[in-house]
Amino acid sequence: MSAVWVVLGAAVGAPLRYLLDQAVQARHRSLFPWGTFTVNVVGCAVLGLLAGLALTGHTAGWVPELVGTGFCGALSTYSTFGYETRALAANEARTLAVLNAAGSVLAGFGAAATGLLLGLALAQL
Repeated sequence: MSAVWVVLGAAVGAPLRYLLDQAVQARHRSLFPWGTFTVNVVGCAVLGLLAGLALTGHTAGWVPELVGTGFCGALSTYSTFGYETRALAANEARTLAVLNAAGSVLAGFGAAATGLLLGLALAQL
């Protein structure tokens, strides 16, 4: 049954990733990959929230498979992040490449920590 939950989560996460990435990127006239940055930070926040709820026993056994592995796995994208960072560096946009790498890691950790704290707080209600 685990595979079914993962597939169902991915079936929602993958199209949402594409739509969110396109919507965000269309609003910026920059080489910086704002769409990928956004989906990765959102994925980190959702995964942090899920972790906070799971740590306090407030999730059913199938929820981490559906939301964590399926949805967040399909929503976020390390491969695209890596590709876009390398492409920025190769196209003489090294400053943007460094900002993308550092900013993505810092924002991702911050979003995950915020989500975790929110999940822990919600579990106390």
